Amino acid sequence: MPTVKVMTPIGAEAGTLELDDAVFGIEPNVAVMHQVVTAQLAARRAGTQSTRTRAEVAGGGAKPWKQKGTGRARQGSIRAPQWRGGGIALGPKPRSHAQRTPKKMIKLALRSALSDRAADGKVVVVEAWEFEAPRTADAAAALEALSIDGRALVVLGADDVVARKSFRNLPSVQVIDVRELNAYDVLVNDYVVFTRATVPSSRPTVAGAAPVEVESTEGGA
Repeated sequence: MPTVKVMTPIGAEAGTLELDDAVFGIEPNVAVMHQVVTAQLAARRAGTQSTRTRAEVAGGGAKPWKQKGTGRARQGSIRAPQWRGGGIALGPKPRSHAQRTPKKMIKLALRSALSDRAADGKVVVVEAWEFEAPRTADAAAALEALSIDGRALVVLGADDVVARKSFRNLPSVQVIDVRELNAYDVLVNDYVVFTRATVPSSRPTVAGAAPVEVESTEGGA
């Protein structure tokens, strides 16, 4: 079972924590992560691109020339797709790009991403953020004390209001609520920073344990 040191915001050790093997110790499933991330990015697309068909382009009601006797090809409207300024054939129309992804696959992708970061030693656990008041300088000093030198995903609970305000203005930090934790945000950041209270677990919540549950899906998605 993976074990990490629990740190304080000033970089001192505050004990150790055994990470859930079912969340942080599995073999990452690259194919599932790819599919889930692709679906997540597709769902973000606006899907508002649109082109006009020949029925929507103005003008072209009259036949450009008579059917026979001109020596030219017969035409019915100057708004047909082959004409400059005419309608677009088979062009894009507004639509949703969302893909249906099974819940078990989404959870497997998240566990795979967390396991990948844990294997690289990029999972950091802090005892608690003890900022007295919102201050970006204090948040930057805490990350420096924790030796975090890349992009960091800071996972916060609902009560970490002061910490949220302290971290949100740092360009290299992404702040996320623990209930919104997902594979894509884990993968695009170098480090994942939890507090002891927000570390995910596949075990049912008990008094004093982490409140976040990630279901185990042995046997694949």
